[in-house]
Amino acid sequence: MPPKRTSTSEAPTMTQAAIRKLVANSVTAALEAQAATMASSSNPNRNTNPTGTPVVKMGNYKEFISCQPFYFNGTEGAVGLIRWFERTESVFSRSKCAEENNVTFATGTLTDDALSWWNAYAQSMGVEQANQITWNELKRLLTNKYCPQTEIRKMEEELYTLIVKGNDLKPYVRRF
Repeated sequence: MPPKRTSTSEAPTMTQAAIRKLVANSVTAALEAQAATMASSSNPNRNTNPTGTPVVKMGNYKEFISCQPFYFNGTEGAVGLIRWFERTESVFSRSKCAEENNVTFATGTLTDDALSWWNAYAQSMGVEQANQITWNELKRLLTNKYCPQTEIRKMEEELYTLIVKGNDLKPYVRRF
């Protein structure tokens, strides 16, 4: 039997950096091989033509309502209507509402007098056609109905004649 050899040198130990480099090189080589296989004209699984145009998912009514829009009943006055416009536009943005759905979704938040007004307006031309108007047109119609010039003038007069008592700005800011 031949004599056993004993080695005085130890096997080199691998550091974490060496292991990471080895793994990275292996992954890179595997990805390059996969890309070459997919690009090969003899590959039966190769997709040369896209199957369709990518579809961007637009928000639906459930997403719109989940963003908690304000409801408008027609008795809030000009300030309430403007706040409803602002909140509704914010909800359109957050819920990724498609522009063609703005009027349909917004009119779903009308209640009481405002809903009766909308139903009368939509009935005269048909609901489908009424829902085709633009958001700006709906805002104009609602402003004409719920913000008459007399109310706006009255609010302007109140603002011009408002007197701040002492340093108490809270009631002033709260009102305007």
